[in-house]
Amino acid sequence: MKISFYYYCACACVALAMASCGSSGSSDGDKAASTAPVVAQEQYKDIYTGAFDKAKTFIVISKKDLRLTVYAPVNNDTVPVAQFPVCLSRNKGQKEKSGDMRTPESEPGEPFTIEQIQPASDWTHDFGDGRGAILAYGDWFLRLKTGHNGIGIHGSTGNENTVPGRDSEGCIRMRDVDIVTLKEQYARVGMPVIIKQEGQGLKPFEIKK
Repeated sequence: MKISFYYYCACACVALAMASCGSSGSSDGDKAASTAPVVAQEQYKDIYTGAFDKAKTFIVISKKDLRLTVYAPVNNDTVPVAQFPVCLSRNKGQKEKSGDMRTPESEPGEPFTIEQIQPASDWTHDFGDGRGAILAYGDWFLRLKTGHNGIGIHGSTGNENTVPGRDSEGCIRMRDVDIVTLKEQYARVGMPVIIKQEGQGLKPFEIKK
């Protein structure tokens, strides 16, 4: 197994910005001013340089670490292929209804899936902060089948300073450049997506001895 690690530091100052999970393309809209705390932390992007089967990759999203990791089975092991910082819901806990500002958590053994990959470069949203309707989703919206409407993985146009952080109303927000990388190199319709519970640590396959 050959893994190289590319380090970059992101100091994200999350302040009074709106979450971007609502638009004409997404029904779970962010409508109130953010109360998200300032977040400053280092982030990594881990790249596996060996061969892997894209059709068998899956995503794990950690609320605890504010991180999205793409995994692939390789030689009877499960290896991290790529890793990105993310912005998750303003409120913690399991999503129960539209508007509760929570990111849904998948049940053990029952991952969510990507059900649509939609161009979103022209999607706008009015955050009610005086900017009017602005571009807000990056190039792509990866719509998730979670049992809740409007939940997806998307970019953060106009709100990139919230990544990493807790500022959305339920969606998983990435930097604009990262949503392009995720879509072009890894994502596919039907791809499993595991979203961990609040505070949940490493799963057995994530622990490397």
